[in-house]
Amino acid sequence: MPENQPTHSMLSLVGNTPLVELPKLAPKSGIRIFAKLEGGNPSGSVKDRIVLAMVEAAEAQGVLKPGDTIVEASTGNTAIALAFVAKQKGYKVRVVLPRGVVPSMADVLHLYGAEFEWCEPSGGMRGAIEAAKALAAEEGVHELGQFTRSENVDTHYRTTGAEIAAAIDSVDAFVAGIGTGGTIMGVGKRLREEFPGVKVIGVEPRLGDRLQGLRSLAEGYIPPLLDLDTLDGRFLVDSASAIEAARSVVQSEGFLAGVSSGATLTGALRVAERMDHGNIVVMFSDGGWKYLPAQPWDAAAEHEERLDEVHWW
Repeated sequence: MPENQPTHSMLSLVGNTPLVELPKLAPKSGIRIFAKLEGGNPSGSVKDRIVLAMVEAAEAQGVLKPGDTIVEASTGNTAIALAFVAKQKGYKVRVVLPRGVVPSMADVLHLYGAEFEWCEPSGGMRGAIEAAKALAAEEGVHELGQFTRSENVDTHYRTTGAEIAAAIDSVDAFVAGIGTGGTIMGVGKRLREEFPGVKVIGVEPRLGDRLQGLRSLAEGYIPPLLDLDTLDGRFLVDSASAIEAARSVVQSEGFLAGVSSGATLTGALRVAERMDHGNIVVMFSDGGWKYLPAQPWDAAAEHEERLDEVHWW
């Protein structure tokens, strides 16, 4: 049999993304930074993992059948991942987006043929989640539930965390965006089992007043999947810093990383300041291509606060 056989299912391409070292971004001798490149998933982000897991769990429970509609609240990547998985499995998609998401997210969803509606930015993600729940209840459609379903954490424990553990001999710090809590809880649990001394560090965005007027998780919506007490540290990162860090990845390593990747890199570099040596693994949850139409680079160079009025990640 030839070694390179064609792949017959797009869904089989979800996961098994590379873990690569970023040597030019290491701030000092003895510190090594490794990025988990989730932009290699078929729809371009880490969200392919959880969407596929949650859809297949719902199928196994008998609550989804071809032709059904799935609804979800999202700022972009989960919605795109859902549109991708739905195309493969024969479902319809409806998405609730808070106003203020990156404009290209809606363009991609339109191209997929997904239906979407907007909710006002003042409600933040909490408002979008409540709108999606109401829609599911009123119309009798299936809510994906990325913020509440255990498959979100479980799939990161079984896949993402296991892949990192198999690819590297030691991890001293793991840095990921907090988001739904799924990635940092699932991967963090797996890495603690493999590397008991690992520090698990969360990164969250600083959102502007127009979006929700909340400056931290402590004041806003804490996803049910997230246990803040299990984290060894948290960083709040403004959008300009995240975008500038993403730019630094392009300029030093030639890789176009997404804005959330810039945010986690910012967190990793802060962690590195407190270390003399060790391996830091950073989640790069998506690539940067979909952010190009928004052209945030010049505004980031000026550290404009208006960038915090966009849901970049």
